[in-house]
Amino acid sequence: MNTPEIKQFIQKRSELFWYIRKGKKQDIPMMFLVETILIYGDVPDVKELFALIGVKKAAEIFFKQVNSKRNNYPARTAHYFSLFFHRYA
Repeated sequence: MNTPEIKQFIQKRSELFWYIRKGKKQDIPMMFLVETILIYGDVPDVKELFALIGVKKAAEIFFKQVNSKRNNYPARTAHYFSLFFHRYA
């Protein structure tokens, strides 16, 4: 279950989750939220995500996703955030 702050964060960026029903957006899994923001969000979105969940938690989720068989990250995005998280997380 997402915290009220995360639900508000999702609501402000609902256009990034256009393919999810309105009633289901607030309860998306954290892994999906991190993936969507890192791929489609802008710099303020990423900064706010890190402020909400922390850089270390985002890094854990990111590396779990990148190292799995199913990986939706574009190569440039995966490379950038791999470097970023290795340095700051």
